[in-house]
Amino acid sequence: MASKQSLLVLAAVAACLLLLPAASAATSVEYCNKGKKYPVKVSGVEIVPDPVRPGQPATFNITASTDKTIKNGKLQIDVKYFFLYVHSETRDICEETTCPATGNFVLSHGQTLPGFTPPGSYTIIMKMLGDNNEELSCISFGFSIGFVASS
Repeated sequence: MASKQSLLVLAAVAACLLLLPAASAATSVEYCNKGKKYPVKVSGVEIVPDPVRPGQPATFNITASTDKTIKNGKLQIDVKYFFLYVHSETRDICEETTCPATGNFVLSHGQTLPGFTPPGSYTIIMKMLGDNNEELSCISFGFSIGFVASS
């Protein structure tokens, strides 16, 4: 009986933690092709809040640097839930950062997920494409969606 009570207490604490505002933390990033020399180097991703909450705004800040001058381009973003592709979109790079971008810059992408988004682990694959669809970078990183939408 004590083990059932311990599990109930642990579940209650975990549920309360999901309701607290989350501090952001750096997220590990992997390049799509580890051997390729991408013109844009990504040094980190910060997700606020972490975990992301269904129905609430989330911001993905991607810190990067380049020796090139990026005057225009696009981001191709694919989202996987476990192994299934669940979302795809293309965005203008200059809507996510100030153009022309050169040296150190931050891509900041805001998104509000539907309230019915299933909780769990997701993976984003993001390609940065420049003029003539030149691949400037390709990264993937994981993020989590919590169980409870905050009010």
